[in-house]
This record gives sequence, structure tokens and C-alpha cells, in this order.
Amino acid sequence: MSESIADTDVADEASAETTNGRFDEVRTLTQNGLWSNNPALVQLLGLCPLLAVSGTVTNALGLGIATMLVLIGSNVTVSLVRNFVPSEIRIPVFVMVIATFVTLIELFMNAFTYGLFMALGIFIPLIVTNCAIIGRAEAYASKNNWQLSAIDGFMMGLGFTLVLVLLGAMREIIGQGTLFDGAELLLGDWATVLRIELFAVDYPLLLAVLPPGAFIGMGFIIAGKNWIDHKREQRNQTDSVKKVERARVTSA
Repeated sequence: MSESIADTDVADEASAETTNGRFDEVRTLTQNGLWSNNPALVQLLGLCPLLAVSGTVTNALGLGIATMLVLIGSNVTVSLVRNFVPSEIRIPVFVMVIATFVTLIELFMNAFTYGLFMALGIFIPLIVTNCAIIGRAEAYASKNNWQLSAIDGFMMGLGFTLVLVLLGAMREIIGQGTLFDGAELLLGDWATVLRIELFAVDYPLLLAVLPPGAFIGMGFIIAGKNWIDHKREQRNQTDSVKKVERARVTSA
């Protein structure tokens, strides 16, 4: 009887450790995707579409969602087929998987969001060349199960989308004085009510609208992230010093 109880306790402890390990992994994936290893701010991947189509929030959100869906789909597929693909040809296979999902997204946008499809143009098929997608397929999805790979794709895609939207909002406000201009291209005719005119602009500020403004805005966002990381590191160091001093006083 005691042996069966002991076995049950061991099984419960093992189950609890497994659950805690999964929660820790999900928390790590979330932190990496949104902040610590953000593909746009830290890895500086996908800069071509990031800088080219972030003139408005609508364009940025449309491309960000498309990229996120491709990331999720390709990560899940790569994870499911990873044991059947020889390592020598894995990269071409991963690219084919990514290209398949990009084609599906492109056809969907052509059918249901034609205006946005035309506005984004060549940058939709160029999602295939986004190094962040092939990087996650190779670095994570090919080594983990499909559930964690889906979460990794979602968080990386969400982090990329948030940076796109933030940069698009900055450029649209400074350059045009509006927010969500052209939202009907993504959400339909009803979305015209979402357009917000913050201030009237007789002549758009071309520096914000053109590619140089994208580089400058991206530089400010990266600088802001680095400043926040620096302040957090300083605070953590201060807290650790205080704990050491408190321990010395207590021991004395």
C-alpha cells in the first residue's frame, strides 16, 4: 500500500514538473518574441518590408498579420515533418513550406482585401525571403513539437507586427496627422469611421513618409528599447547589492 502511494506521489511530482516546465517554456517564448529576441528590434530581420510599407498603420498591420500567419503555419508544418526530412535538404524544404503559406495568404488577400493587396504589392511575396521566418523554422520549429512551435511563431509574429504598427503610427502621425487612414482596405467599408485626424496637414512631411523617415523612426524605437533594457539592468544590479548588504547585516 505504501509503495503504491509513493509511486502516486512520484507520478504527481513528475506531472507537476512537466507542467511547470511547459509554463516556463511558454513564458520564455513570449518574452523572446515580444522583447528580448524580437525579430525586428534585436535580430534586425525583415527590415526591407518593415521600412518600406510602414507608412500607415493599415499597411503595417496588414503586412504584420500576413507575416504572423506565415510564421505560425510554417513553424507548425516544419515541426510536423522534421523527422521525415533529411538534414541535407532541410533548408530547401523549409523554403518550399514557407512559399506555400505565402502563396495562400497572397491569394486570400487578392480575393478579400484587394485594395490592401495592391497597396502592399511586391512585399507580400517577398515574405518568403524574410530571414525571421526561415530562421525560426531552422532554429526552433525543426527541434520542438508543433504546439510550442505554434506559440513561437505566434509570439515572434506578434512582436514583429507590434513594431510594424508602432513605426507605422509614428510615420503616419508625423507625416499626415492621421491614424488608421485607409483602414477600409483591411477591414471593409465600415472601417472608414476608424480614421482619426489628429491635426490638419496642408503639406505632408515628406521626411516621415519617405524611406529616410522609416530608418530614423526605427532608430528611435531601437534606442528606446536599449534605454529601457539599460534601466532595468541598473535596477536589478541595485536590488542585488541591497540584498547582499541586508544579508551581511543579518549575519552580523
